[in-house]
Amino acid sequence: MNIAVIGTGYVGLVTGTCFAETGNKVICVDINEEKVNAMKQGQIPIYEPHLDVLFERNIREGRLKFTTNLEDAVEQAQIIFLALPTPPGEDGSADLSYVLKVADDLGWIIKDYKVIVDKSTVPVGTAEKVRDAVARKAQVPFDIVSNPEFLREGFAVDDFMKPDRVVVGTSSDRAKKVMEELYKPFVRQGNPLIFMDERSAELTKYAANAFLATKISFMNEIANFCEKVGADVDMVRLGIGTDERIGKRFLFPGIGYGGSCFPKDVQALAKSGLENGYEFRILKSVMKVNDRQKTVLLSPIMEHFKQQLTKKRIAIWGLAFKPDTDDIREAPALYMIEHLLEAGADIIAYDPEAMPNVQKQKNYPIQYSDDQYSLLQDVDALLICTEWGMFRNPDFELMKKSMKNPVIFDGRNLYENNKMRELGWTYFSIGRNPIQ
Repeated sequence: MNIAVIGTGYVGLVTGTCFAETGNKVICVDINEEKVNAMKQGQIPIYEPHLDVLFERNIREGRLKFTTNLEDAVEQAQIIFLALPTPPGEDGSADLSYVLKVADDLGWIIKDYKVIVDKSTVPVGTAEKVRDAVARKAQVPFDIVSNPEFLREGFAVDDFMKPDRVVVGTSSDRAKKVMEELYKPFVRQGNPLIFMDERSAELTKYAANAFLATKISFMNEIANFCEKVGADVDMVRLGIGTDERIGKRFLFPGIGYGGSCFPKDVQALAKSGLENGYEFRILKSVMKVNDRQKTVLLSPIMEHFKQQLTKKRIAIWGLAFKPDTDDIREAPALYMIEHLLEAGADIIAYDPEAMPNVQKQKNYPIQYSDDQYSLLQDVDALLICTEWGMFRNPDFELMKKSMKNPVIFDGRNLYENNKMRELGWTYFSIGRNPIQ
């Protein structure tokens, strides 16, 4: 099939590359000429494990191309994916201006039947708005489909190539046949290709992310209560995670969720509810809990240093909102940095992928290190904000020799209390008794 993907952000680039990997001819469109030229030269603009191999192979084989010319891309395509940003507005609602602008352009561009697919995360009712925008100028038949993505950053290639399920919202039999043919290679092992109406498909994405965010915030509440009553959150997690009605995933406590999806989607669903006369009381609580959780370690840090952080040197491991990505959107580390700087601390940070993004997007007066150990020289404490694999089994003896004091504030519960006690560390984590 011939496919156009409009937008080469995280979702668009993964979508286009993975469709090309199954033999389709894909042309990706972006308005950023510099970015497009770089991709034509094989330079991938995001960090995502295993994507580079597919990206390079499909460019080499001629199945994956890039352009700034929307008209040329659409003319060749049978299916057009809209993978455009829907950032939160000031009131929390999803900004559809990018999606609707392209939809308006498509109206005069399309010259024969096209399937136009909303891949962006969009509020309920967006398919109708896109349909109306295209129809104002279109002189040929077309169909609008809602096909939400369920990609986890750090696992996006596997999630796309071997999906748990594919959700397609369409009221058109013609579009259904096209989408069925397109996704056939991805569901050969029997994972479901679920067809539904457009509104239900749009809500499915929001509902999934809101539920997972709720699960995370609930577990963080339990962790905070564990600290009050002397319980161990790891034991509680095992006890409830083995209940098949609950499941083991998304039960790890920490310093809150971040990224491009959960914060934005929970906020947008809550706003959509208000616009339709419904208040999501649970989601309001989820957002409040998560906002508070991002800086939950600030209190033990202040207490440990007797409310005096001036000139205290704090090392930070991890800046991305999660491991295996360079995404820093709503990353808890950034919230901690801002509060620590306000308190007078000096900060030096390390992240294997996200440091360039922080340096480019934030003007923090902090230092950066080239590796995870050199930044520990003469620091007063280490703060862990991202659970990168390299942080799970570090050289504790080397760390001890470098640091002024063996003190760790662990926002991701990477280490066992008993081990840290045996090694002689002062160790604070989430939902467990501190080792002092």
